[in-house]
Amino acid sequence: MTLDELRARLNELDRQLLELVAQRQAVVADIGRVKHDIGKGTRDFTREREVLMRARDNATALGVSPALGEELLQLLIRGSLTTQEQARVVAQGRGSGRTALLIGGAGKMGRWFASFLNSQGFRVVVADPSGPVEGYEHLADWRSSALDQEIIVVATPIKRANEILLELAIRQPHGVVFDIGSLKTPLRPGLQALQKAGCKVTSVHPMFGPDTELLSGRHVLFIELGSSEALREAQELFASTMAQQVVMGLDEHDRLIAYVLGLAHALNIAFFTALAESGEAAPRLSAMSSTTYDAQVDIAARVAQESPDLYFEIQHLNEYGRESLQALRDAVERLWQSVAQNNAAEFSTLMRQGREYLSGRARGR
Repeated sequence: MTLDELRARLNELDRQLLELVAQRQAVVADIGRVKHDIGKGTRDFTREREVLMRARDNATALGVSPALGEELLQLLIRGSLTTQEQARVVAQGRGSGRTALLIGGAGKMGRWFASFLNSQGFRVVVADPSGPVEGYEHLADWRSSALDQEIIVVATPIKRANEILLELAIRQPHGVVFDIGSLKTPLRPGLQALQKAGCKVTSVHPMFGPDTELLSGRHVLFIELGSSEALREAQELFASTMAQQVVMGLDEHDRLIAYVLGLAHALNIAFFTALAESGEAAPRLSAMSSTTYDAQVDIAARVAQESPDLYFEIQHLNEYGRESLQALRDAVERLWQSVAQNNAAEFSTLMRQGREYLSGRARGR
């Protein structure tokens, strides 16, 4: 066969593969409906392990790398879970006949929540001065709303969110009110004002980005603010997903977020700043990179694409933010001193301490 004929044959095989994937997804949808009808959870880790082990065995028998077989099935399982989770959210229909107001709904996470609530049957109204979002009712100014919605979500930048929460407290809406900000201490005045006004208020932090489709393995944080009804209703929005729900206090949230987000962001900003100011060309470094370097660059590249304004707010507005930055500063200084002073023992201590800490994290999963 000629090269063109071989390529044509390959194209046909690729098409057949995708046909089989489509057939598999159709079966997955049927399985999801059956699981829903019998009250069975979406994810079955025992079944997943069986599928992956069988994939490795089948791949080996066919002369294909077992690692490739497992990786391919992992992708298909992820697609299956996404299909089943989204179908379950729709089937539950928790928002049927109810309305939701999304203040700042034209932003990335605002759009995610609009789609999420819409899929549950809510009639979603987006209030955003930047313009309408296709498929949803629009208000240029949320203040023009009667605020008679069952759910009110504040999805604006942090500083603006506190101002809106304070204004909402004056209006005293009857529905559940929550923000989705990355920090909570800067929102304390607004949240407390809603509490004092007798409103059903809580606070939510989805620990994922707007491109997320599958919530399995993702965390959603809920802040306890004294209204059990608000907390319950906010949690019920995610009950049909596979997201892991964590309830905590406001101060505890920001103290931990200083490390989970603040430290992680700062580390990557320091990393790509050092590279950018090193005088070395990125292509030159990539041409001789290691697996560790490549992995770190991939993460840093994603951080570099995020909003500088949002990331500055996360660093600057957190009442506990300086603690993690100081910890990073101290750690770099200890590393510097161990190398500069030829102190191999101290260097080993740092490595051993990190290994023990991270192995504990792995055991806790």
